[in-house]
Amino acid sequence: MTSIDPRAELDRLIRSRGEDYAGISRLIGRNAAYIQQFIKRGVPRKLDGDDRRTLARYFGVSETVLGAADASGAMQTGAERLLPIARLDIGASAGAGAVIDREQPLYPMSFDRAWLRRLTRAPAERLSIIRVQGDSMQPTLADGDDIMIDRSDGAERLRDGVYVLRLEDALMVKRLALNPVGGRVAVRSDNPAYPSWPDCPAEDINIIGRVVWVGRKLG
Repeated sequence: MTSIDPRAELDRLIRSRGEDYAGISRLIGRNAAYIQQFIKRGVPRKLDGDDRRTLARYFGVSETVLGAADASGAMQTGAERLLPIARLDIGASAGAGAVIDREQPLYPMSFDRAWLRRLTRAPAERLSIIRVQGDSMQPTLADGDDIMIDRSDGAERLRDGVYVLRLEDALMVKRLALNPVGGRVAVRSDNPAYPSWPDCPAEDINIIGRVVWVGRKLG
């Protein structure tokens, strides 16, 4: 197995999220050059425990990826601890509906396997990441957010939550609220400036999957 370099891994995480060294330094309360010096010059030799925990939570990865010891006392090794999830070049509209004209794969986003297992039991091939277009789901979802869809969690397990729906040739992301009487569903926009549909037959809603994670750039 090949050891994971915590500096290289942190650099990859920062770049994949469109962040910069100075911003991540400020996130952990350090001077603006701190993370750049850690990655490029190896100073400090390893991250402080509190800094590492903050960064692991922020990027949604295990602390072992950033240099912590695992339960056996060994350092994190093996790229097999990271699971790539397909990211598609399509958007789900938080608005009137995004027409699907491309479904090309982009670079995948990798997640710590243990963290991902706490999020969902779905196999990786049933998960995908797309982007949000529009603002009808603000403040829950913003234009440009990446969302992870669990396509194994759809109509057969329908319950209150945020879902990606297909309407003709368009994808939409909306909040669904199930009425236990009569099998009716409310389709809602979290932004009150946009319309909602309070009483829809469940069988008329083509559900792609449940939104289980969102990632966005701060600032």
